[in-house]
Amino acid sequence: MAEEDEESTPLLSELYKPPALLPIARLKDQLLYAIETHPVTIIVGETGSGKTTQIPQFLYHSGWTNDGSQIAVTQPRRIACTSVSARVASELETPLGQEVGYSIRFEDVTSSKTRIKFVTDGLLLREMLVDPLLKRYSVVMVDEAHERSLSSDVLLSLLKKVLRKRSDLRVVVSSATLDAERFLDFFAPEEGEKIHGLDRDEYGCIVSIEGRAHPVDIFYLSEPTNDYIERAVDTIIDIHTKEADGDILCFLTGREEIDDCIDMIADRIVDLNPNFKNLQPLPLYAGLPSDQQMYVFEKAAENTRKVIIATNIAEASVTIENIVYVIDVGYVKLRAYDPILGIERLNITPVSKASATQRAGRAGRTRAGKCYRLYTEEGFEGLEDATFPEIQRSNLAPVLLQLMNLGIQNLIRFDYLSNPPSKLIVRALDLLFSLGAIDDYGRLTKPLGTRMAELPLEPMLAKALLNAPSFGCLSEMLTIAAMMTLQGTAFVSHSDTTKLLERSRRRFAVKEGDHITLYNVYQSFVSVGKKDAQWCRDNCLNHKAMIKAVSVRKQLENYLERMGIQESALQGGDVKRVGGMEMGEKVQRCLTTGYFAQAARMKSDGSFQTVGGETTLWAHPSSMFFHRKADWVIYHEILETKGKVYIRDLTTIEMDWLTEYAPEYYKVKKR
Repeated sequence: MAEEDEESTPLLSELYKPPALLPIARLKDQLLYAIETHPVTIIVGETGSGKTTQIPQFLYHSGWTNDGSQIAVTQPRRIACTSVSARVASELETPLGQEVGYSIRFEDVTSSKTRIKFVTDGLLLREMLVDPLLKRYSVVMVDEAHERSLSSDVLLSLLKKVLRKRSDLRVVVSSATLDAERFLDFFAPEEGEKIHGLDRDEYGCIVSIEGRAHPVDIFYLSEPTNDYIERAVDTIIDIHTKEADGDILCFLTGREEIDDCIDMIADRIVDLNPNFKNLQPLPLYAGLPSDQQMYVFEKAAENTRKVIIATNIAEASVTIENIVYVIDVGYVKLRAYDPILGIERLNITPVSKASATQRAGRAGRTRAGKCYRLYTEEGFEGLEDATFPEIQRSNLAPVLLQLMNLGIQNLIRFDYLSNPPSKLIVRALDLLFSLGAIDDYGRLTKPLGTRMAELPLEPMLAKALLNAPSFGCLSEMLTIAAMMTLQGTAFVSHSDTTKLLERSRRRFAVKEGDHITLYNVYQSFVSVGKKDAQWCRDNCLNHKAMIKAVSVRKQLENYLERMGIQESALQGGDVKRVGGMEMGEKVQRCLTTGYFAQAARMKSDGSFQTVGGETTLWAHPSSMFFHRKADWVIYHEILETKGKVYIRDLTTIEMDWLTEYAPEYYKVKKR
């Protein structure tokens, strides 16, 4: 992705306000004084005040990296790391990856020259495994902390500990809402306590940046709507036909809604008066290939109005210029983990007041704007003040594994910004114990637990990969693990016909299931498609995603080599399809050792049932078992959407393997 970011740097530079005009420019000296004087500075400012792009530059120019140390700026989302780093690099007139770089999972665009580094908060947590006191950094800025993502909450807790040990470190927390007092209170010493000679009042301060320069008119519906997508399309067409120039940003909850909305707009455009400007709908969501995400930042063509249909990814982090009209349907899709059933629910829930304010603020960047809220004013008054912290609604197994690897033993007493419910912690520890990552005393096992923590994969996949050498299928499992990190983006429809996509899936499919099918996709790609982008198009494969899988596989191989695990099987030219009994079974058994807790049995109606029989599951439409029969399967992911529980990435197994590889886990279930 580095290449395309470099290409997009010139176009980004046309889009942004000159730094001197940003609200933050007036506060430069005050800010630098606050950061110099206090270990912790909390910055409150509307999105668009320039805090993300300018503060790192202020620090860089005033000498915070002169001794060779770096400034880290964390972001909750990968798209923000890539787009903001490109922006800052262009302002400093340096190629991306030199003085300014970014680092996200499996992609590092930095060098020995890098002084300002944009990272996802999850990646900075991983860096602490190697450098627990973050000694390479003079300043760590946690941006968008009000989003309360799981990783940023845990990062803030760890930074609080690091500050106790390092009097020279500066922590800057930037937030768009009035959570500032809470953040300051969290870091400050107790009454009567001093840290590095500083008491509660001297330890931190809050700096407020006066918000936007332009007012935003807010409009509400007089009556609630029962179809907000249709209402959004009506509003888009109304704005386009009746309002002055300016692009439109419409917030929906997910990819399906965005696709439906764009289809409906396309139908309506046909009926518009040909004298009107063109209307160009563009999607923006996290799973969108990065080259397509970059389209939203490009200036609209002559005589064209852009309408960006986005998830809450556009609420913060990324700034899209020339947005004058915002449409807010008032909903967001949030993940909520059910610890009893082990199911991730994707619930469409009303946004918080803080989110609604963020969304409206997107309209007042370049001039006075308008925000159309597709709900009533009473509806707004009834919203929660802030979004529910992710740590209170997530599967905590991956993050607890990392905390243990950092030497934090007492996970219950750990200083969380918001305490997670005890049942989430218990469920996570149960899973880690059953995987063999922790022992009876809740300590990391060696070497398995520490190795699982060091691999940048979720615990179940990490366990299966680490078991692969004993099954003689390490090469295959490396490929499968790399393909799993693509999160379903390997296949892509290049046209409107889903039949073509289905045919392509079937071309690679094997009876053992989705994991080995993905292995075959990868093998075909490296032997044919790598040099031939047209081959990818013909087979409905995402060329960029597949290139990424090759890179991820190499990185996973390097992780294992550092642990002393060498890839030996199937080296070099011996590329073969795995469908035969022998290698297929090795991979199936190996996957079972990681995913035994996610097993299900198919019923006669094509649905699946969990081992305990308490939940009915359905194969996701992207799985080959959407149409095919199976008996027992393990699955990679489970989520509930629109009241139906789907499982993704399925592989067939034998029931006996469950008791063979997880006797502790399954002995209770025997009658």
